[in-house]
Amino acid sequence: MFKKIFIIIKREFLSRVKKKSFIVMTILGPVLFAALITLPVILARWSDSEYSVAIVDNTGLFYDRFEDGNDVVFTNLPVSLDDALELLQREKFNAILHIPEAAFESPSTLRLFTTKAVNINAKIHVENVLKHEFESLKLGARGIDSEVLRAIETNISIQAVRILSDGMEQTDYPEVSMALGIISGLLIYLFIFLFGSQVLRGVLEEKTSRIIEVIISSVKPFQLMMGKIVGIALVGLAQFLIWVFLTLLLVFVVRTAVPDIFQFTPDEQVHITSAQMLDTGRLEEQMDTIQHHDTAAGQVLESLSAINWYVMIFFFIFFFLGGYFLYAALFAAIGSAVDNEADTQQFMLPVTIPLIFAIIFGQMVMVNPAGPVAFWLSIIPLTSPVIMMIRIPFGVPFFDLYLSAFLLIAGFLATTWLAAKIYRTGILMYGKKVSYKDLWKWIRY
Repeated sequence: MFKKIFIIIKREFLSRVKKKSFIVMTILGPVLFAALITLPVILARWSDSEYSVAIVDNTGLFYDRFEDGNDVVFTNLPVSLDDALELLQREKFNAILHIPEAAFESPSTLRLFTTKAVNINAKIHVENVLKHEFESLKLGARGIDSEVLRAIETNISIQAVRILSDGMEQTDYPEVSMALGIISGLLIYLFIFLFGSQVLRGVLEEKTSRIIEVIISSVKPFQLMMGKIVGIALVGLAQFLIWVFLTLLLVFVVRTAVPDIFQFTPDEQVHITSAQMLDTGRLEEQMDTIQHHDTAAGQVLESLSAINWYVMIFFFIFFFLGGYFLYAALFAAIGSAVDNEADTQQFMLPVTIPLIFAIIFGQMVMVNPAGPVAFWLSIIPLTSPVIMMIRIPFGVPFFDLYLSAFLLIAGFLATTWLAAKIYRTGILMYGKKVSYKDLWKWIRY
C-alpha cells in the first residue's frame, strides 16, 4: 500500500518541480520578499537630496524662524515675489515660500510656489514652523508667554515591556507583531488555496481525460488521493523552505553591503530597569543613544529580532501542512464529484467560507489576540491555520498551541475519511450532475 502511495507522491512531486513556472516562482519569490524588506529603505536613502526653499517674507517677521532640517534648506530672499518666481523658473530653487503682509490676519494667503510636484516633507515642515510661530505671535498679542505653553507640551511614546514566565523583562513591539501576524495569516490563506486548487485541478483533469480509469486499475482510490495530496504538499513545502533560505540570504547580503542604513541600538542599551526610571539623566542618555545610532530600517530589524523565529517557522510549516491537508482532501473530493470546472463552484463556496471568515475576523484578532474570539477561532480546525498564525507573533500560551495542533490533526483525519468516501465513488461517475444529496449517499455507503 505505502509503496504505491510513494510512487504517486514521487510522480506528483517531480512532475511539478520540473515545470518552468515552479522554477521561476521559486527564484522570483525570495527576490520579491527581500526587495519588499530592503528596497524601500535603499530607495529612500538614494532619494534623500536637499530641497531648497526660498523665503519671500513681506512681514519681515519670519526670516530667522526657519531652520534647515528633514533635508530641507531655507534661503532668505529679500526680493519681490516676481523676481523670486523668475529665479524659480530658472531652477535656482525648488520652491518659493511667500508670506504676504496679510498672512497673520489671514493664513490662507500663504503660498508655496513650485514648478514640479511639491515635496511633501518640505510642505509639512514649513506648515509646522509657521503654525508654531503664528501661535506664538497670537499668544504674545494677548500677553501670554508662549514659552510656558511650550514647556508643558509633552510627546508620549510608551515602551511596551512584557514580563516573561521566568520573571525576565522583554521589550515588546505590538506593531511589528501585528504586521507579521497578518502577513503570516495571508500567506497560509494563499498557500492553502494555491496548492489545494492544484489538487482539485489535477483530479479533475485525470477524471475528464479518463486516465483515472487506467490508474484505478493499479491502485486504490484512497492511495491515489493521498499520494496526490502529499506529493503536492511536498512541492509547497520545498518551495517555502527555499524561499525562506534565499530571502534571509539576500537580506543578509544587502545588510552587509550597506550596514549604515540598518543600524540599531541593542536592546540592552535601550531597556532600563524599574529602579532607573526616575533617573532623568539616565533617560536622556538613553534617548541620545537611540537618536544617534538608530535608523528606521535598523529599528525594524531590531524589533524583528525580538520575535521567536524558531517557533514562527516551525508552526508556520505545521499549520500550513495541517491546513493544506484538511482543505486539500475536501478539494480532492470536489474534483472527483464533478465533470467540469464550472460545476465546482457550488461545492467550493461552503468549503472556502471558513477561510474567508478567518481573514475577515483577522483584524479583530489582532486588536485582542488573547480574547475569546481569537481563542475559539484559533482552535477550530477550519479557521485555526490562519488565526493561529496571526496570534503567534503576539505570544500564545502553549496550551492553546497544543490544543489547536491536536484538533487540526483530528480535523484532517476526519476530512480525509469523509473525502475518501466521496472520492472512491465520484472518481468514476460521469455524465451526472451531482447534488449534495448524492454526496450524502456516497458518504453513507
